[in-house]
Amino acid sequence: MSYYDIDAILTEAEKVPCTFELEVADLGYLDNNPSQPLKTGTTVSLPLWLAEPLALTSRTPNNPTNDSNPFVTLDLPPSLSNEVMSALKADPRAVALRDQSPNFYGLGTRMLDVFDEKGICATLRNTFVTRAADIALHARKAGATEDMGVGAGEEFLRGLEEWERKLFRKAHEGTKGAKEWMEGVKKH
Repeated sequence: MSYYDIDAILTEAEKVPCTFELEVADLGYLDNNPSQPLKTGTTVSLPLWLAEPLALTSRTPNNPTNDSNPFVTLDLPPSLSNEVMSALKADPRAVALRDQSPNFYGLGTRMLDVFDEKGICATLRNTFVTRAADIALHARKAGATEDMGVGAGEEFLRGLEEWERKLFRKAHEGTKGAKEWMEGVKKH
């Protein structure tokens, strides 16, 4: 991942639910209560770039018993909820991932850096592999007709998240390049 990768920046800006484990003065506005402190147990959505270090940093750094007292407890975002994972297990093609998150796989991999969820990892892998076959098929069709995204093709592209869109573009460029090469071979 590059420092200037816009998809990585947008993934880091995704909001994830966090539960505060301590009372914090002057942050009540995060819970629509500006005159009060943010109370222990309050759940708010924070950008991933802020939530992750708060969840991984201990409030007592010199604790000899190694008791972890994080500032916040990080929860899985709604796009990786049990309902979404169940739908993806049932049929990965039926879920419009872009509606869940524009950077669905990026968010999933970042959350797997924090959580040890083997089930989510397997579901994401299976979803990507299954959907990649459809993406390649649509890219090949778009390459054959030189028409990228009119009608049903446009509807298909609308449901793809960013990694899938990149895969579609690469597959389309590959199909187009192979077609041009074959035409060049036929001329000689």
